[in-house]
Amino acid sequence: MLALSRSDLKRLVPMPEAIELMKVAFAELSAGRAASPLRTVIDVNHDPSAMLIMPAYVPAASSLGFKVVSFFGSNPGRQLPTIHALVCLIDHENGVPLAIMEGGYVTALRTGAVSGAATDLLARADAKTLVVIGAGVQGVTQAAAVCAVRPIERIIVVDSREEAFPRYRESIGRDWPDLLDRVETTTDVGAAVRAADVVCTATTSKKPVFHDADLRPGTHVNGVGAFTPEMQEVPPETVVRATVVVDAVEAALAEAGDLIIPLRQGLIRKSDISCELGAVATASAPGRTTAEEITFFKSVGNAVQDVVVARRAVDRAREFGIGTGIELGA
Repeated sequence: MLALSRSDLKRLVPMPEAIELMKVAFAELSAGRAASPLRTVIDVNHDPSAMLIMPAYVPAASSLGFKVVSFFGSNPGRQLPTIHALVCLIDHENGVPLAIMEGGYVTALRTGAVSGAATDLLARADAKTLVVIGAGVQGVTQAAAVCAVRPIERIIVVDSREEAFPRYRESIGRDWPDLLDRVETTTDVGAAVRAADVVCTATTSKKPVFHDADLRPGTHVNGVGAFTPEMQEVPPETVVRATVVVDAVEAALAEAGDLIIPLRQGLIRKSDISCELGAVATASAPGRTTAEEITFFKSVGNAVQDVVVARRAVDRAREFGIGTGIELGA
């Protein structure tokens, strides 16, 4: 069995390839040709913390496996990442475990990549200003992905904690140095959003992180941080007036507080949450139809993303002799 580190994965799966993999994975999921049951969530401690188990199978990509994620909300105070993860790829023909890999980078890469796919399919072609709300690990790959599909000239990073900005710049400089000179940082979310063509929210907030009135006509929003019914990053007013596209309808209705909360308030109906990214990717459903339209892509994450990235990483690792071999039966 192969073991792949973060640095291995960074070399093996470039962001543009990850974006195209997301289009394939969600097209297969929307067409009913992939299996991805709702994740199992086990609450841990009281801070809040949880372990999530996410299996998936995408036959078209020969991708079978699972991811285990731990989310510990108090970790920043311990100088540790909030999220840790491990991905396991299994041979879809004989069930043999093929590889394990550092799942934090896989998670960040594929979460950024799905926003890149959504931005490519839904944002205006002339989008030049990106606002990233949340200067954590996820915010870094959001910027990298959007810049891979649009001619972004300004990356405005917003966070309530100024101490987060040096770490963000360090991460961008390490992994995507060509983006560093485009990065601006601010705690003024209103001014940033008023300048935005694309907004990415990557926080664990339980209340909206910007005001709907600050969104200009034609803006595209990617909401990727909130992944429980209690979390909420995007204002209900934005959800009401936007064209809403989700990664998977069943998961969104079960887990996406950004949508569940306005549903409970009677502001939207379940029928308003029916368009999946995979359908837009295959032109089975329309995406943006006017330049003035607000578009909103809501993702809670799906294991199909992880297993297709894992499959590509393992195939490339074998081709180039990258990774560490492990003999489990020794």
